[in-house]
Amino acid sequence: MDFVLSRKLVAGNWKLERMDFSAIRSRLAGAQGRLYWRSLGELADTPAFREYLHREFPEQASQWNDPKGRRQFLKLMSASLALAGVGACTKQPPEKIIPYVRQPEDLVPGKPLFFATALPFAGVAAPVLVESHEGRPTKVEGNPQHPASLGATDAFAPADVLTLYDPDRAQTVMYRGEVRGWGDILTASRSVLALQKAKQGSGLRFLTETITSPTVGEQLQLLQRDFPRAKWHQWDPITRDAARAAARQSAGHAADAVYHFDQADVVVSLDADFLTVGPGHVRYTKDFSARRRVTDDKKDMNRLYVVESTPTLTGAKADHRLALKGADVEGFARALASALGAGGGAAATTASAESAKWAPAIAKELQASRGKSLVVAGDYQPASVHALAHAMNQTLGNVGTTVTYAPTIEVNPTDQVSSLRDLVQAMDAGQVEVLVIVGGNPLFTAPADFRFQDRLAKVPLAVHHSLYYDETSAYCHWNLPMAHALESWGDARAYDGTVTIVQPLIAPLYEGRTIHELFAAFIDAQNGKSGHDLVKDYWTRAHGGKVAGWTIHDTAGAPFKSADSFWKHVLHDGWINRRPPSINCHPSSPPRAERAAASRSSSAPTRTSGTGASRTTDGCRSCRSRSRRSRGIRRRG
Repeated sequence: MDFVLSRKLVAGNWKLERMDFSAIRSRLAGAQGRLYWRSLGELADTPAFREYLHREFPEQASQWNDPKGRRQFLKLMSASLALAGVGACTKQPPEKIIPYVRQPEDLVPGKPLFFATALPFAGVAAPVLVESHEGRPTKVEGNPQHPASLGATDAFAPADVLTLYDPDRAQTVMYRGEVRGWGDILTASRSVLALQKAKQGSGLRFLTETITSPTVGEQLQLLQRDFPRAKWHQWDPITRDAARAAARQSAGHAADAVYHFDQADVVVSLDADFLTVGPGHVRYTKDFSARRRVTDDKKDMNRLYVVESTPTLTGAKADHRLALKGADVEGFARALASALGAGGGAAATTASAESAKWAPAIAKELQASRGKSLVVAGDYQPASVHALAHAMNQTLGNVGTTVTYAPTIEVNPTDQVSSLRDLVQAMDAGQVEVLVIVGGNPLFTAPADFRFQDRLAKVPLAVHHSLYYDETSAYCHWNLPMAHALESWGDARAYDGTVTIVQPLIAPLYEGRTIHELFAAFIDAQNGKSGHDLVKDYWTRAHGGKVAGWTIHDTAGAPFKSADSFWKHVLHDGWINRRPPSINCHPSSPPRAERAAASRSSSAPTRTSGTGASRTTDGCRSCRSRSRRSRGIRRRG
């Protein structure tokens, strides 16, 4: 038989196809070398098989028609790799190593140096000890001598080195998308400031994040003197307005609650993730963890009760955890306060059945640890919950032991939501002629109903000073690069009020300047001064008793002999050994539930996502800047 029937697929159906063996034998006879095949159809190379091959493998089918395809590809790739290797072997130009004319003090190549400084976040200083190699900061750890951290740090501070070396940072002064210099903005600002000075600054507005720097506070006072009608607004999306309002109500004036978890045997958290967020979470974590360790001397651990609306690290560490809706936490707090005899009001009777079962049991244990217990309210709970926590601590005798109250660390404590609302209304009414935005990204973080973008478009002159070109920068006329904390001179307060000095580890990599240098350009008496001179001048005057009657001693308690010795000591330690005194607090009756009903919230911003312009930490800011470019943000023309 010289032929055979094979199957082929026609219009989705298999049909028989005649295959000629004589043609197959002729092809085999004419082949040079071995010929490999998987089927008779492939060996016969019939039109039907070629059609099937193109239909089944359309990308690889061309190789059957082009015998040089695969071989040619390998040849080209081999040649490309060879050429790339030749190019990489080119001789580098000679470079000269220039020795130091004057060897820097204590600098030995290959051995690190350590400097004490601080990394501000939301205005609050995080004291750190930075490792530096030949003038380049490489690693961040906690400052072991600082009382606000005791050598500990969170995950964000070490990652802040990424922000310093981030190539996506704002690098130059920009005006309407064009590169300019600092001299251009200073020249342009003179005529604007002269016009505003004639109006006493009626059209001048400043929008900043939370400020705790004493030096910046003095600069803002000088600005208020030169521009009496100018206004200063503050906005931070991770706001502590509720905690601030409750502390003011309890103390009678602006104050901050400072917790001492190392003294507490029983801790109750009312939706407070104190191990992860908040100004003092680093020290709180260290103190709380110390009480969880069982040793030969301490065989008893503390006990933690957590009532929360969102899974948190604090809740994961709890001995007993009660999950409630964010709006139901206040009902539980009132039931607990009522069981302790600390008030609570009629709303205590409306608590859920689960809360009614938990509250008496927790109250019994709190009463058994009077003076050694602690009730903590979360920052995102309404002011009424914070007031209840203050009242319960007062009733339990915890004030003065597990919780103390200190003067607020903020230069100008205010309700930041109301402050931003006032600014937006003034912008909408055309009352804002010059708006200077320092830090933050309010266009991204402001509440949507404020319509900040639309109101910002009505401002004749908007200036944005920030680490990155972001959403707010796209709608401002001038964009000024901000210096990173590791290349800046400054100061800030830690959560407990301790003043921490910020000193640079490296010269500015780009054209960034600090907030001190920016504000100095608006003040005639400080114009042209460097950040170092501004900070040193303030604190040497403070040492001399010319600022608020400061009394400063070294860590041994001895007074300094001169301002220079004081300054060197401060730079060495990184902080000033003067903590604000505690103040008396007598919490009044907790507010009624209906007063704070409007402020309840079941969700809260986090440290990594809440600010929109926060530290890069894990490279988020770099990713966000690239995502902004992909979204095609329009720049204001």
